[in-house]
This record gives sequence, structure tokens and C-alpha cells, in this order.
Amino acid sequence: MKNKWSLRRKNIQSDIFENTQSRLTFFYSGLMMLFLALFVMIVYFLVYVVVMEDQKSELGELTHRESRIILDYLAENTLKELQGLESQQIVLAGVDQFFYYVVDREGNLVMGQEMLPQMRMDLLQLLQGWIPRKNEVREETLQITVPKKEEIGHGPRRIGDDAKVKLMIDGRPLFYNDQFIGMLYIGKDITFVHQLFKWLLIVLVILAILFFGVALFMSRYMSKKAMIPISQAFARQREFVGDASHELRTPLSIMLSSINAIEMTDSMEEDPFVRKLLLNMKTEVKRMTKLVSDLLVLARSDSGIIEHQLKPFDFRPAAEKVVESVYPLAQEKKISLDFDTPSAVPVSGDPERLTQLLYILLDNAIKYTPDEGKVNLSLTMDKRELSITVQDTGIGIEPEDCTRIFDRFYRSDKSRSRAMGGHGLGLSIAKWIVTIHGGTIGVDSKLRKGSTFIVRLPIIQEG
Repeated sequence: MKNKWSLRRKNIQSDIFENTQSRLTFFYSGLMMLFLALFVMIVYFLVYVVVMEDQKSELGELTHRESRIILDYLAENTLKELQGLESQQIVLAGVDQFFYYVVDREGNLVMGQEMLPQMRMDLLQLLQGWIPRKNEVREETLQITVPKKEEIGHGPRRIGDDAKVKLMIDGRPLFYNDQFIGMLYIGKDITFVHQLFKWLLIVLVILAILFFGVALFMSRYMSKKAMIPISQAFARQREFVGDASHELRTPLSIMLSSINAIEMTDSMEEDPFVRKLLLNMKTEVKRMTKLVSDLLVLARSDSGIIEHQLKPFDFRPAAEKVVESVYPLAQEKKISLDFDTPSAVPVSGDPERLTQLLYILLDNAIKYTPDEGKVNLSLTMDKRELSITVQDTGIGIEPEDCTRIFDRFYRSDKSRSRAMGGHGLGLSIAKWIVTIHGGTIGVDSKLRKGSTFIVRLPIIQEG
């Protein structure tokens, strides 16, 4: 049983450093990956723009060259119309040219050729009525059905029964003697270019993933190195707090014993001023003793040297004793203290620490509840967990402070906390007790209406 608790203490002790190291690792890795992702997107975009602009430029030059061939042929043969041109020996061919069509001013096909003759109707329907603006180029995707092996472009290219072809299409009006006589359309096959972009994107993503792994490893290594001096400084501070707290307990105990002895002498009854002075000293010594005791608990919890006894017990009698111990404090402020619990509360845990948890929560509720207020302690349980609810009608907590009140030495209202004797360690000890029992603690509060602390603990502690 002790070995199980020892393992849990080590886990709690290393949590703060592991969490900090993990946050640093993922923060720097995420930052590096953000820059890498931006770099990949920028490179991909620039390559895409440059390559596609180059394809457009090649297609534009091809369209211009072939339109000049047609116009020069008309001039050489003193032809005024495109009709009859299909019977002439004009060869229009270009690299990756998927098709070319020459149509007259009425949109009738005069001449043309395509890599796949069965696509002519689809292509003509696609081009029908399109008169491109200056520098306008269209990109279209066509679904085609071809044999298993078809001559497309330069050499054999294997395509499935249903394939897609990416086309870049340019059109140029034909003017002869300053009169519009028709249109020349040329389509360029850029399927392979798009496929290259897909491969490029896959390669860049794979490289990014590999780089992320390397960045994660390096960030983990560097964050671990960076945490070494922090962990060493924390260890030295923890040792100092533990040693100082331990050394202070003895003189404080002696001072308290001496004050108690002086109070028993006859001179105390004779001089009211001395009696008041000793009473103030006793109060401050008790306050300092509690502070030292809390510091020692936290220091030992950090070092993992506090032994815990995990055993099944009935929590109701312990809760009743805590309520009885804080009842005078509530009665002094005329606070109504209610206690609601089942007839038996069987749990598994450390009785001493759970009793301390209950005392901290009730003492905190009474301390910050005005006179004639109300404090309610409720214990409820189901098959899996015990719920401890401490509700008060106190001063409440600011919303931004609710997430920090469990931090050490944190006080939302420092002047009021000092006046009430608080030093900001009680709730941090409460959270530590809940954590070592595998539970959770939270608070729901409204200003000037009160606060509700809710603790949930598993009934059966897992080893």
C-alpha cells in the first residue's frame, strides 16, 4: 500500500515540471510548425503561380503563332473567308495540344483536330458562344472514356475506363482586312502538371510531418535542459522551506508553553495590561504556528515524504467532529451551521487528510461569511464517488479569482484576508489533499451572495 502511495506522490511531484516542460515543448514546436506551414503554403503557391503562368504564356504564344499561320495562308491565297479552308493543307500542331478548332463568324466549325475524336461534340459544346476577353484563359476538367491504351500527347499514355483530363483553353478572334471572320480555339493538356502539383503537395506534407517529429524531439530535449536549473532552484527552495518550518516549530512551541505558564501565575490577575499583552502574544504565536505547520505540510508534500494511510472508513463520524470543532467559531458570529449527511459514508482514503480537508473548507466558509449568515455542509454519495459541498452566504469571489484561489499565497483581497488571519495556504493544501485522493475540487461563487465549494472523491481509491 505504501508503494502505491509513494508512486502517486512521485507523480504529483513531477506533474508541475512535466506539464511546464510539455507546454514549452508544444508551444515552441507549434510555433515552428506554424512558420513551416506558412513556408510550405507560400512555396506551393509561388510554384503553382509560376508554373501555371508559364503554361498560360506557352498557350498564348501557341495561339498567336497558329492564328498568324491561318491569316498568312489567307493572304497568300487571296481568300476572304474561312469557308473552304478545311480542304487546304494547313498543319497546326503544338506541344501538349489537345485540340484546335477554327470556327467562322456564325460559330460553324471550319476545321479542327483533337487527340480523342469522340470528344469533339463535348468540346464544341463547351466552346459554344465563348468569345474570350483579353488575356482570358479557361481551365476545364473533362470526364472522358478511352481505351486502355491511347495515344495522347507525346507517346502512349495509359488511362482508365473513366478518366479526367485537365485542359487550359485559349481563344483568339481572327481579323482579316479589319473584319472579324472567325475564332481560333486551342486546348492544352495540363493533366500531368496538375498531377505534379498533387505529388509536390504530398511530398511537402510528408516533409512537414518529418520536420515536426524532429522539431518535437529537439524542443523536448531543449525544454528538458531548460528545466534543469528551474527544478534545482525549486528543490533548494523546497528544502529551505521545509527546514525553516521544521526549525521554527520548536521555538514557537516553547514560546506558547511559556505564555501558558505565565498565564497561570498570580501576577496575571493583578495587571490587566500584562494579561492583554500576553493574550495578543498568544494569538500571534498560534497564528504563526499554524502558518509554519501549513508551510511544513506543503514542503513535505512537494518532497513526497509525507506518509499517507489509505484505508476504508466511515467518514460521517470524522465530519461530525469537524463540525463540532468549528461550531464555536460559527456561534461567535451568529452563523447558522447546517450539516446534511447520510447515516453512513463509507470511503477509502486517508482519514487524517480528509478530516483536514473538511476543516479547511468549513473554516474558510465561516471566516468569510458575515455575521448572522449561513454555512451548509453536505455529504452525498453514489456508487462511484463522494461529493462534499460547502455552501456559504459570504462575500463571494471575483470571477477572475476563482481559477487562482487554489494557488499558494494567493488572496483575492489581501487586506481583508490579513485582517481575518488568512495567509493563502489553506485552499492550496485542500487541493493537494483532493489531488492525492484522485478527486477534483471547484468553486462556484457570486459577489456578495456567497460561494459553493464542491469536492468529488472516488469512493474506492485505485492503486
